[in-house]
Amino acid sequence: MSTEPARRVIAKDILEAFSASLLEAGGFRADYARQSAELLVWANLRGADSHGVLRIPRYIEMAELGIVKGDAKPELSREFGAVAVIDGDRVPGATGMSMAVDKAVELAEKFGIGLCSIVRTSHAGAIGYFTERVARAGMVGIAMTASKPLMVYHGSRVEGVSTNPISIAAPSRNAARPIVLDMSTAAVALGKVMAAKDAGKSIPPDWGVDSKGIATTDPTRVKAVLPMAGPKGSGLSLMIEILVSVLGGNPLISAALTDKRDAGFNGLIIALSPTAFGPRDHLEDEVDRLARAIKDLPPALGTDDVLLPGERGFLLAERRLQEGIPLAHGTIGRLSEEAGKRGIAVPPELR
Repeated sequence: MSTEPARRVIAKDILEAFSASLLEAGGFRADYARQSAELLVWANLRGADSHGVLRIPRYIEMAELGIVKGDAKPELSREFGAVAVIDGDRVPGATGMSMAVDKAVELAEKFGIGLCSIVRTSHAGAIGYFTERVARAGMVGIAMTASKPLMVYHGSRVEGVSTNPISIAAPSRNAARPIVLDMSTAAVALGKVMAAKDAGKSIPPDWGVDSKGIATTDPTRVKAVLPMAGPKGSGLSLMIEILVSVLGGNPLISAALTDKRDAGFNGLIIALSPTAFGPRDHLEDEVDRLARAIKDLPPALGTDDVLLPGERGFLLAERRLQEGIPLAHGTIGRLSEEAGKRGIAVPPELR
């Protein structure tokens, strides 16, 4: 396979506007298209290209297939104390999870904790985007999402669980840089396999398996990804399915494995208000003290700096806001093809 990088650079605002135009032309309501584009470009800014604009052709395909409803009408279906459930009506994930963030923060302001489950939504992308929003509201945020089987369950040779991610974010004195952990339960996010395919690159043999359950370095042959840390990754994914899907009333894995039915996507946001634990300033002060203690650790050999969760992404985003966002040749080609189909002008930077 070719390893030639073949990348071009585009400014954030131009890429966001182009992405929103593609999604709207592909069936998303205008505000849903803008929210989705903002989430996707947020990921590209931070180097998470696997969750960036390369997803647009698939999002449009999902809308055409009815997996996503571009004109969905989500509604609050249940509220009990600090817990709420939203029926997403297959709304685009960026919009659905943002609704869950707003509701969880609202509940946390009243009860000290807020939990909002959203069922029947769609792919939510890089979920650190949502916990960062909670942290910027001065609270600790926890997010999880669940989907159909995409990942090998440890001890089997086929998909048994999904790549269900978890993110936790905490506010700090540096409002521009909360601490944000965002991780998949897989050895690698499925989007990274997609990114390698777009870039024409091979992948490590511990990323995924082919249709026979055999490890492969060819991203075009990957049938399922492998779990992070073996039984730990598949076990954590299974428990996220229970928290996000079973508890929320829309089981996904059992529906897929026993009924051969795709029940969509689910998400969960938890917001924790520091005022429930004491003075609001105490949390940010102690988070900063902890961060400084970690940053002051001696770097490992060959490492320039000890980084906090999310820090690498913030540093890269600052640079890409100035220099532009690089896109792989394969991604540009697929976005340009979608634009051609729908009469959308391709920005000069991508021609």
